[in-house]
Amino acid sequence: MAYEVARALHAPLDVMPVRKIAMPGNPEVAIGAIAGGTVVQDADPAAQIPARVFDDLLRSQRAELRRRERIYRRGLPPLNLRGMSVLLVDDGLATGCTMLAAIREARRLKAPVVVAAAPVASDSAEALVRAEADSVITLHSAAGLFSVGAWYEDFEQVADSEVCELLARFPPAEAPLT
Repeated sequence: MAYEVARALHAPLDVMPVRKIAMPGNPEVAIGAIAGGTVVQDADPAAQIPARVFDDLLRSQRAELRRRERIYRRGLPPLNLRGMSVLLVDDGLATGCTMLAAIREARRLKAPVVVAAAPVASDSAEALVRAEADSVITLHSAAGLFSVGAWYEDFEQVADSEVCELLARFPPAEAPLT
């Protein structure tokens, strides 16, 4: 999705891998997320699990995040976001945890303007994201949205090889002059 947005806007494309931390026994429900050095834990009491269990899940997702960054970046450093306006694109926002982690990571990396975009969002996720992003763009917001995949005809996972192929179509973005 981000590839198509970047192509349409003639904008640079970079990747900010984010990993959902899923509720044990229910992989559709996010109880947190990790992006770079940023960890978000859902404040909803229904999403609370023992700290030891959350830490184990976090450790597992951190390892997967490092693996993906190594593959996707092809040895290149992350884009320097200092002074850049950033458009973060996701396929949908069910809980908002993953987008919130991405927004906070972009802010940690000194992006002064952060815009979040997704074609579909739950009302609660959109409100959560709106509280931290400079702007939020969604095409459809629904009160009862539980599964982003339910809004797609084809919601297959994107293979690492396809992500790498799409990223390779864009020259590495250059850091802004400061």
